[in-house]
Amino acid sequence: MPVPSTQPAAERKLLRDTVQDKIRDAIMDGTLEPGERLNDDDLIAWLGVSRTPIREALAELARAGLIEMAPNRYTRVAAPTKDELLDAYRTLGVIYGGVVRLAVPRFTESERKKIVKMLDEVRTRVEASEQSKVARDGASIYSMWAGACGNASLEALCRSTTDGLSFKLRVPELAELVPAEAILPELDNLRAAVLAKNPIAAELAMEAIHLLPSRA
Repeated sequence: MPVPSTQPAAERKLLRDTVQDKIRDAIMDGTLEPGERLNDDDLIAWLGVSRTPIREALAELARAGLIEMAPNRYTRVAAPTKDELLDAYRTLGVIYGGVVRLAVPRFTESERKKIVKMLDEVRTRVEASEQSKVARDGASIYSMWAGACGNASLEALCRSTTDGLSFKLRVPELAELVPAEAILPELDNLRAAVLAKNPIAAELAMEAIHLLPSRA
């Protein structure tokens, strides 16, 4: 019997992923604002593609937590709330504690310098009570760790969850719920652990930064 070609499906997948990346980037950079309604016709005009890859992309973004969908009612950008923040923040701590433990021994010297520079920049912003700016860059900050962990399964988990979780940190109450005095000492500990190539100390510091209970 004839074997159906898989090329059309592959093309659809590529197109969906391209559309997903464009919508994702627009959400993360604030072009599409929290709570903003997403109309299929407007998205078709903007992206220049048919409805099918758009709906597929929106479904993936909904699974990631960046889009909210109610059938026959609305499709909109997620709107983070104060009540969701701590759960999301601590979940990131659980995931990235493990990522850091794997990544720290694997860093090249160039990567290590880049991470230390990033931690210094985060510290400066937290000292200035600019946690909101840190949150806006959260996905790219976390990706620096995930890319070096050397575990494909964990990297895939990070890719599928980090955007939605870090997006939930974008609330006005962030500085109140994640106070500088709790974060700054642990940022220093994390920096020292990275320089010392100490994965266990780095894991504990990352967990403490995310307000997880002490293991002691």
